Amino acid sequence: MCETHSLTASKGHRVCSGGMRVSSSWRWQLSQAMRLVLRWCRRQRGGGASDRLWELWTYSKVLLKSLYFNSLSNSDTLLDCAFEPVYWTVDNVTRWFGVVFVCLVTLLTSSVVVIVYLFVLPTILSTYPYYWILWHLCCGHWLLIMVVFHYYKATTTSAGHPPKDKVNFPSVSVCKKCVSPKPPRTHHCSVCSVCVLKMDHHCPWLNNCVGHFNHRYFFSFCVYMTLGCVYCSVSSRDLFLDAYSSVEGYYQTAPPDFTPRESTAHKSIIFLWVLTSSVAVALGGLTLWHAMLISRGETSVERHINRKEAKRLKEKGKVFRNPHHHGRMNNWRLLLGVQRTSHWVTRVLMPSTHPPSGDGIMWDYTFTRRDPMAI
Repeated sequence: MCETHSLTASKGHRVCSGGMRVSSSWRWQLSQAMRLVLRWCRRQRGGGASDRLWELWTYSKVLLKSLYFNSLSNSDTLLDCAFEPVYWTVDNVTRWFGVVFVCLVTLLTSSVVVIVYLFVLPTILSTYPYYWILWHLCCGHWLLIMVVFHYYKATTTSAGHPPKDKVNFPSVSVCKKCVSPKPPRTHHCSVCSVCVLKMDHHCPWLNNCVGHFNHRYFFSFCVYMTLGCVYCSVSSRDLFLDAYSSVEGYYQTAPPDFTPRESTAHKSIIFLWVLTSSVAVALGGLTLWHAMLISRGETSVERHINRKEAKRLKEKGKVFRNPHHHGRMNNWRLLLGVQRTSHWVTRVLMPSTHPPSGDGIMWDYTFTRRDPMAI
C-alpha cells in the first residue's frame, strides 16, 4: 500500500507517494463527467441563456410524461380526458332533464286522454253503429291500460345491477369506473353512475336505464304507445279534417259564429291529431329498430360492439357469430318470458309482472355453429 501524505488536493483527491491519485467519492467523478458533457453540449449549441431554456424544456417534458404516461395510454385515453368535462355536463343535464321528460310524457298522455273523452268519444257514441262503439270502447281502453301499466313499470323497475357482496359470479372485465367485476353483457351507465345488467341504453323519457329486468316493459310500452297513437290518429281523422276547415274559416272576412266550446273542440282535435301522428311516426321507427335488435339477440350497446368485432374478424377470414342469438323466435320468447302458448295472451296481450328469463349474470352460450370458420 502507498503512504498517504498530509497534503490533500482541493478537488477531493489524495496524493500518494507513487504520484497516483485515488478518488475519494464516485459521486464526485460522476458529477465531473456530467459537467464535461454539459460543457460539450454548450459548445455545440453556442452557449448562452438558450441552453438553460433548453434544459428546462427537456426536463418539463419528462416530468409531464411521468405524470400520465403508461403502456395503456393512447389517443382514445387522451380524448376521454380532454372531453371529460363535456361528458360530465351531458350526464348531469340528462339526469336532471329525465324528471322533466317523465312529467312531459305524463302531461301529454293525460291531455290526449282528456281530449278523447271530451270530444272524440261523444261523437263515436252518437254517430257510430253499436258494434263500432263496442270495438272503440274495448280497444281504446285496452290500449290505455297497457300504455299506463308498461310505462309505470319501465320507469319504476330497476334495470338490474351486479351484486356487490358476491364475488364468485363469472366476469369478463373490470369496470374502470366502479372498479368492480362486470358480468357478460354488463355495461356502465355514466348517467346513473352504476353498472347495468344487459344494458341497452339510458332512456331520458323513462329517467331510467333499460336493462335486463325492465327491457320487456320498455319495448312493450313502445309498441302499445305506437298502437295507441295510431288508433287516436285514425279515429279522429274525420274530426281533424272538419276542425281544420273550421279553423281556416276563422280568418275569413265574416268568420263563422262558433261557440267557445266548439272553438275549443276544433283546436283540441287539431292538437290531438298532430301530436299522435307525429309520435306514431317517431316512436314507430324506434320500435322497429328495437324489434330488429331483439330478433338478432342484441342490445343497442352490443350492436356497435358486434359490428366492430365482425369487421375485425372479416379481415382475418373468419365469421362472427353472436353467442346470444338463439334464433328469432327463441329470442322473442326469452325477452317476453313466453314458455307456453297461453303466455302469449296472459303475458304479452295482458298486463303481467313476471320476471325475465335468467338473472342477468349467467347466460347460455350454446348455439349451433354451421360455419367451421365461425367463432
